[in-house]
Amino acid sequence: MIFLLAPDKFRGSLTAPEVCKAMEEGLHSIDSSLQIISMPLADGGEGTSDVLTAYSRGQTIMVKLLDPLFRSITANYGISRDGKTAFIEMAKASGLQLLKSDERNPLHTTSFGTGQLIRDAIDRGAGHIILGIGGSATSDAGCGMAEALGFSFTYRSGKYHHATGESLRDIDTIMATHVHPRLLNTKFTVLCDVKNPLHGPTGAAHIFGPQKGAMEAMVLTLDEGLKVFQSIAESTFHVDLNFPGAGAAGGLGAGAKVFLNAEIVPGFDFISRFTGLEGLIEKADIILTGEGKIDHQTLSGKVVSGVAHLASRYLKTCVAITGACELSVEEQRELHLTEVISLSDGEHSRQDSINRAAALIKTAVAVHMRQWIPSS
Repeated sequence: MIFLLAPDKFRGSLTAPEVCKAMEEGLHSIDSSLQIISMPLADGGEGTSDVLTAYSRGQTIMVKLLDPLFRSITANYGISRDGKTAFIEMAKASGLQLLKSDERNPLHTTSFGTGQLIRDAIDRGAGHIILGIGGSATSDAGCGMAEALGFSFTYRSGKYHHATGESLRDIDTIMATHVHPRLLNTKFTVLCDVKNPLHGPTGAAHIFGPQKGAMEAMVLTLDEGLKVFQSIAESTFHVDLNFPGAGAAGGLGAGAKVFLNAEIVPGFDFISRFTGLEGLIEKADIILTGEGKIDHQTLSGKVVSGVAHLASRYLKTCVAITGACELSVEEQRELHLTEVISLSDGEHSRQDSINRAAALIKTAVAVHMRQWIPSS
């Protein structure tokens, strides 16, 4: 019997490889002879560069750069074994995870550090950059990233600004006269699963601004700035920024189209093809997937949803393990999951469950998966 372990991370608790390890220990406690294939996954957010770097047998590169509030930090990205492809997560340089709760303010944050990661990868000779844009702390439409790559801006007020969410509405011109010379010859693939437009009621500011610390008045300022950016970028570069996903990562979806000429693709679909996941699912007898929380976002192209749909295509048993499930029974059926195992038991606090996630996963697998193993 072949088990395929294909989970996402449990955010704030375990990486996807650590989830695989806990699942494997649980299965081997039932039957040490089970054949187990571990395939840690991601969907374009946290963990994406680590998954792709490991799969391509690449190496991790450390870079000194500026965080969302222009403070010096060290972050990393991955580069493939042949040196041709770089795997970058925006969140590692410009992510919400880098800020304390009282530091969150998308008027003042920048994606400059993401541009520094890109510049380093280009300088090392990478010809293709895979960029995951989940988990951003910014709403600057990627202008900070662009600054790090040599783009420059003038402002109607005549004042110089670092590119931030607040500076967008003052932009007068965008110039590409000093852009990194290899940028135009670099291919960019952006992994993005949201469909929001750049601005408006369902745009970057209104939908994602509040979780980044924006109050109501800030949201209006950010939305106005994104409109100004779109108008100037479209007239300067002759691009159309009215596309689903333009509002991803505080408008970096649009910025990636303008500044990087990027192809924007669904994150899970790309990673699934890159890793050969479908072939592994076809080979396996039972698939174990999971993530920290299964909720309505799971239905929109996240790892659990993607794995479950591929498993259903081959009529395979697919079980999901999660810290908590917020979906109704009917919504769970939409995912095509055979079973959902929730670690929430009411006996432990949320923080205790997070701290003990590996042990809880191991125990849950050992208890619930016996029914699927004939010899047990």
